[in-house]
Amino acid sequence: MMDVRRMQVLRAVITSGSVTAAAAHLGYTPSAVSQQVAALEKETGIALLERVGRGVRPTAAGLLLTRYAAVVSEHLAEAETALADLRAGREGRLTVRYFASVGPTLLAPALARVRREHPAVAIDPRLADPDDALAEVFRGDADLAVVVRPPDDAPRHGVRVVHLLDDPYRAVLPSGHPLAAKRVLDLTDLAGEPWVGSEPPGPCLTPITDACAAAGFSPDFTATSEDYATAQGFVAAGLGISLIPRLGLSARHPGVAVRRVRHPEPVRAIHAVIRAGSLEQPVLRTLLDALRTAAGTGGTTRG
Repeated sequence: MMDVRRMQVLRAVITSGSVTAAAAHLGYTPSAVSQQVAALEKETGIALLERVGRGVRPTAAGLLLTRYAAVVSEHLAEAETALADLRAGREGRLTVRYFASVGPTLLAPALARVRREHPAVAIDPRLADPDDALAEVFRGDADLAVVVRPPDDAPRHGVRVVHLLDDPYRAVLPSGHPLAAKRVLDLTDLAGEPWVGSEPPGPCLTPITDACAAAGFSPDFTATSEDYATAQGFVAAGLGISLIPRLGLSARHPGVAVRRVRHPEPVRAIHAVIRAGSLEQPVLRTLLDALRTAAGTGGTTRG
């Protein structure tokens, strides 16, 4: 591959008409300019300049290469401008991965702020499984992912984890259930009840099963759902009780009662995950700040 810098040296020689003039323009010595042109001729395998008196003139190959050098120079200037715009947050693309229950509560107001402050940046938010979302950030296919991670889960090398908030689970009961008369439930109050599963296997189900194990029982799932609206509908129909995180109860079914749970209280930890070093991008900094504001916390950084 031809050296772009040498192509620009050749262009300077041809446009100025001599090696000496090109050297003065570039801040090189005439000897250094001659060496660069000679090296380019060796790369291309063809003469690019020929002597005419005390000066030089381009060969057909030299003229051809100079035209391409001008195009390369123009594109390099455009690339430098585009990079400056990207560094300043004036253009670019922001790719975000998230899970459903944080969409309306955290992500929507955060992305609205990004759009106000960086209107030229294209935003690409997509639903993704937490494990897939983390992998996309690690590979560089996504700029930021909002995920649920266990507190003791060590982040991957090269990935930065920012805590946004802890989202406690609430007991969801049929509105006429005897336990609905209590304002706060001990988790053991639910041990003998039929359960409606609200989570698929993964990081959002683990806080439930771990808390139940700590309370000395395993939940008896008699119905399962992988979305909170359906789980609430099953509960309202009398199929059982459920535990649903607070963020998942933004749209509440009229036929259910929601109560706090303690001893222990299941909690899922919600984090933003980005690549290490990527906070130099103004758009990403804005999004992370907006997520923290929406979460009502300054967050803590790990990794």
